[in-house]
Amino acid sequence: MIDTPGFQTDRLIIRRFREEDWRNLYAYLSLPEVVKYEPYDVYTEDACREEAARRAGDPAFWAVCLKDDGKLIGNLYFQRQKPIEYRTWEIGYVFNPAYHGRGYATESCRRIMEYGFTELDARRIVAGCNAQNAASWRLLERLYMRREGHMRQNAYFKRDEGGEPIWVDSYAYAILSNEWLGLPAGIRNGV
Repeated sequence: MIDTPGFQTDRLIIRRFREEDWRNLYAYLSLPEVVKYEPYDVYTEDACREEAARRAGDPAFWAVCLKDDGKLIGNLYFQRQKPIEYRTWEIGYVFNPAYHGRGYATESCRRIMEYGFTELDARRIVAGCNAQNAASWRLLERLYMRREGHMRQNAYFKRDEGGEPIWVDSYAYAILSNEWLGLPAGIRNGV
């Protein structure tokens, strides 16, 4: 479990979720284009109230907020995987499309990965994404993660009109601590 109050970058605050974050969460989880590749459908306002409260008690979820005004613009998922002796953490992210293309996802992921490798003694950080989600796998590659696999029709999160699963391909990505820590500090910190 991560037991820190949060992090800052040049432009962002990465902190624990709060129940009052539901409105900003709703601003993006209510959009079909945001949840297209996620294992859930669009959220209602009531569902976002419940989800913000749940995430406020879940150490795997982090709110990503603008430093200037504190507005929540996205979230990170960072969770230790089992078996714990493998020292592997999984990273994930979802951002409000109004803030895409500005490097916020890359900046926040770099910060939490740095924390994972330097303070949590992570040996490996992994991520997965839908093979059709080019924005996601490009982000993982900007984070110097390596594509380790392409799984064919290995999962489904949505169903078609007839109730049949819509099978999708996914990519597996990872980076080892010695690879991350071997990068120049300026690259790891986005300088």
